[in-house]
Amino acid sequence: MSISVGSQDGFSLTSCFVPPADFVSVYRCTKVSFKHTRRGPCSHTPNSGKQIVVANQPSIEPAMKTKHPTKRRVVVTGMGVETPIGRNPDEYYNNLLEGVSGISDIEAFDCSNYPTRIAGEIKNFTTDGMVKPKLSKRLDKFMLYMLTAGKKALADGGMTEDGMEEIDKTRCGVLIGSGMGGMQIVSDAIEALRVSYKKMTPFCVPFSSTNIGSSLLAIDLGWMGPTYSISTACATSNFCILNAANHIIDGDARILQDMMLCGGSESVVTPLGVGGFVACKALSERNNDPTKASRPWDSGRDGFVMGEGAGVLLLEELEHAKKRGANIYAEILGGSFSSDAYHMTQPHPEGSGIILCIEKALSQSGVAREDVNYINAHATSTPAGDIKEYQAIIHCFGQNKELRVNSTKSIIGHLMGAAGAVEAVAAIQAIRTGWVHPNLNLDNPDKDVDMNLLVGQKKERLDIKVALSNSFGFGGHNSSILVAPFQ
Repeated sequence: MSISVGSQDGFSLTSCFVPPADFVSVYRCTKVSFKHTRRGPCSHTPNSGKQIVVANQPSIEPAMKTKHPTKRRVVVTGMGVETPIGRNPDEYYNNLLEGVSGISDIEAFDCSNYPTRIAGEIKNFTTDGMVKPKLSKRLDKFMLYMLTAGKKALADGGMTEDGMEEIDKTRCGVLIGSGMGGMQIVSDAIEALRVSYKKMTPFCVPFSSTNIGSSLLAIDLGWMGPTYSISTACATSNFCILNAANHIIDGDARILQDMMLCGGSESVVTPLGVGGFVACKALSERNNDPTKASRPWDSGRDGFVMGEGAGVLLLEELEHAKKRGANIYAEILGGSFSSDAYHMTQPHPEGSGIILCIEKALSQSGVAREDVNYINAHATSTPAGDIKEYQAIIHCFGQNKELRVNSTKSIIGHLMGAAGAVEAVAAIQAIRTGWVHPNLNLDNPDKDVDMNLLVGQKKERLDIKVALSNSFGFGGHNSSILVAPFQ
């Protein structure tokens, strides 16, 4: 990648990314021009009169209309979830619409001496026979969630045994990641090691690794296409989804894929997981009122609430989906990644990485900003992060009266590496149903946010043209995905 910075009037960015041989995802060479401009209300915090300091803003073309791709297109034909409020997409989304909180006291272990004792746990989880009993006993829960959600996505996509025989399995892959991996497996291995290395299980290495879940699915299905995982903290799922889409869209015809299972899975409600984030001082301590603890954009927010689960999408090339008569839920228009290049855990104070990510997503997808009328925000309920994302949204979209923004985390907590996937499912379900779910606990909005933009505490009707789903992670990883009704 080459970057040339010009005068104060602006700069040009030219990039050409050619991935190494072991990283199959191929990106088009792009050239994007940026100009240093001001846009009235977009350069100021609503109701505050204060100027937002932002990165140089890409030039805006109000007349541009969304361009739908003319070649290979990627559609969503199956979805599977494991969440604190539902184990299938319809149950999950119905509970989101009704504001049924999945946050409660932690039951997985005794955390009575922890300052945080609440999380979005999956209670009474079973594999429903989708994982062999012997394997089920050995696997970390993040892999169990991944395997069951993956198989549910396949079933939801109509992939019967007969259907599996009719596809080219060399053109089908699995790309499901995890931000933290097998934390309970690691903890158990440490305890065994305290006694002797001889007490350690030979499964501790493979079953704690983030990539093995994808491998187990591929082995079970006989899928021989690209199979790996990506781990970019809480942005993991979006990175996996967009790279999976790229495997279908871009590249030499010999390596193009027809189908990809993709998403993320996480199970960090463990002593090590909770203790680690407590040490980071990142978690809410509203233990006396768990359902009120996750409150994005509310002035009383005091940190995020951990959650667990998995989300998996079955992505498919459009003509392949049509040929087998698949039910098409939505279309992936594209997206983008960026880096804050600023701090290990804190968001960039100017929100420049987020702005760059959103602008690149719009540009590379050919989507007009005025066509985006729904955003499923990353908004985790942290004092700094919520506002930086909100300001970036205002910068990129201005005061669009049609735009509605919400945070799924207000209801189920932060599923870390799985967050982007279950939130992508929420965005797709919003497209399908014409309803967007509420922002729970937005009792006293932060002084710097405008409630004309945010969804209130009740579900709202919305005919979605294009949905944007954001996910950001420790390390400054930013990701934005654009999803639209299939037309």
